Amino acid sequence: MVDWSGGNDRGPRPKRDAIWIGEAGRAPVYCRNRAVAEAHLTARISDALDAGERLMVGFDFPFGYPLGVAQALCDGDTLALWDWLESRIEDSSKANNRFDLAGEINRRFPGQGPFWGNGLKRDIDGLPRTKAGYENPFADKRLSETRTKGTFSVWQLAGAGSVGSQALMGLPVLARLRRQFPVAAWPLEPWDDAAVVFTEIWPGLIEPAVARHAGIRDAVQVRVLAEGLNRLSPARLNAMLSVDAPDAQEEGWILGLGHEKELLAAMSLTPPPLKNDCFALPPGVDWTPVDEALAMLQSRLTCVCATETVALGHAAGRVLADDVTARRSNPPEPNTAVDGYGFAGALVGEGDIVLPLVDGRAAAGVPYAGTVPPGQACRVLTGAALPDGVDTVVLDEDCATSGGEVAFRGPVKTGSNTRRAGEDVQEGQTALSAGRRLTPADLALAAAVGLSDLPVRARLRVGVLSTGDEVVPAGSTAAQGQIYDANRPMLLSIAERLGHVAVDLGHVGDDRDALRARLDVATQQVDVVLTSGGASAGDEDHVSGLLRETGALAEWRIALKPGRPLALGMWQGMPIFGLPGNPVAAFVCTLVFARPAMGLMSGAGWQEPQGFNVPAAFSKRKKPGRREYLRARIRDGHAEVFKSEGSGRISGLSWAEGLVELPDGAQDITPGTVVRYIPFGSFGL
Repeated sequence: MVDWSGGNDRGPRPKRDAIWIGEAGRAPVYCRNRAVAEAHLTARISDALDAGERLMVGFDFPFGYPLGVAQALCDGDTLALWDWLESRIEDSSKANNRFDLAGEINRRFPGQGPFWGNGLKRDIDGLPRTKAGYENPFADKRLSETRTKGTFSVWQLAGAGSVGSQALMGLPVLARLRRQFPVAAWPLEPWDDAAVVFTEIWPGLIEPAVARHAGIRDAVQVRVLAEGLNRLSPARLNAMLSVDAPDAQEEGWILGLGHEKELLAAMSLTPPPLKNDCFALPPGVDWTPVDEALAMLQSRLTCVCATETVALGHAAGRVLADDVTARRSNPPEPNTAVDGYGFAGALVGEGDIVLPLVDGRAAAGVPYAGTVPPGQACRVLTGAALPDGVDTVVLDEDCATSGGEVAFRGPVKTGSNTRRAGEDVQEGQTALSAGRRLTPADLALAAAVGLSDLPVRARLRVGVLSTGDEVVPAGSTAAQGQIYDANRPMLLSIAERLGHVAVDLGHVGDDRDALRARLDVATQQVDVVLTSGGASAGDEDHVSGLLRETGALAEWRIALKPGRPLALGMWQGMPIFGLPGNPVAAFVCTLVFARPAMGLMSGAGWQEPQGFNVPAAFSKRKKPGRREYLRARIRDGHAEVFKSEGSGRISGLSWAEGLVELPDGAQDITPGTVVRYIPFGSFGL
């Protein structure tokens, strides 16, 4: 989707009112002028044809003029008018002849019109600056525009809404692309089997969806529209392209007109559900190494959280959904880094220097009103905008003042104790990147560059469900053979600490029908479920049994300790992580497998925990075949491990401050051997 511009080159830094190209699945592309945009489109169309893809390209300017215009100007149809304009438009990055051509066209007809709006300083014969005395021999708007709120007339060439300039400068580009490639211009010619289809778009149709997002509006609307159209089924997209309007083949038509509700629904940026077979292991796989299991999770899971816009003050801990660009440079203007005296540095030499002081001073928020003459100095305070004529500051402590003069010792390096405008972040630069979980420092940066709200992902909703007749809630009376539910508070807390919404789904006994009903309810409440217990292959392992019967189940026999088979399944499109019932194993499997998977589903991406190589303070002979995680902590620069590796020793989790990860192969560890230690903080806890 392309947001066009009829103006001149907009410079190297991304900005609004320029050309932006949005493509589904890719970041918007800024094009500083039409030549750059045409080159980008040429390359993209060529790539699509080479790859055997079908490509739709939408442009936000009219493809045609009201009835009778093409016949009057070139004795032809609308596509012939494209070629007619291409042969007459002159275009460079800094100038074009659109106003002169409009005046020439107007002179062919009696009165003042059909074009109006001269944006140049010089007068143009036949082109009125305003609609005063305006006479149009044709209709003011096309049929599609009369049925759409907020559209502008194709005859307007200057001022807000000057879509006429965009059409005059855009249609020649489309004419050249049509000569170069097999393109069908919808709905002016048959498009059903075309490899490349050009369509006309009007972002006003999706205004409510665009308004929910921060960033440069032009970039937002082409990205949102491209993503939304890409989500439509072929049948629904074909329905939007099937236009039954008498004037459409001459005047053109706006894609989505009459389908606004459906179009807006597709713009919600909610990713598609996961496939039911996304957890399936390849045939013949038995024990799965940890790294292979992680790689399969990473390749098969996707983000499931929609995008929303929140105020800056409510964005901490949220996942940024899109790159955001600075609306203002930081700092916005050159300023002083210290209290002192400012002057033109190039005019100051060595030795003792005495400069007369101008009256007044520059303070933060209260700039100096005049210009500091060469050879004079001005009192400046920290954070003050540098007055005109000042590029260097001497620190207060290095100066002496008396009788309207300041003295200091040279030489002084030009630019000392000053900050350049934009030396931190420049307007138009990416200030924060998508996928980042926003920190307090990120919010400070966003505020400094002029952002008041941010596009973020909705929080991932993580349901936690305990199973088993032997489990009873903490604080209740436990009968013989029963244990307290340690997993549920632990897993709920982990989900919250990771930045997700933790939803307590309670406890279900060894009752398959009750478990089925609870999971049915969970699909309406959460995005993913963590269960504990019932994940193996025994008679009372109802989580894996139920998923095997009615859902999609992959029992991953992971080669790790502590941990038993990890049951991964889909229930009506909702992922389920069936964790072991043993709290230590459930804890380790959550950190190693569920944590990065939930990060990917939440939009934060797949994140590896940061480990550190440290000397061991323990001895251990490890057999080959399994990855092992030992409860550990650092003391005196060495990694200590808990006295027992028994996975029933929950006290070891409380004692530990991290995990020692031992690789899959055999290892003989003695005190001083280097091991990999991962603090719980690296997992986000």
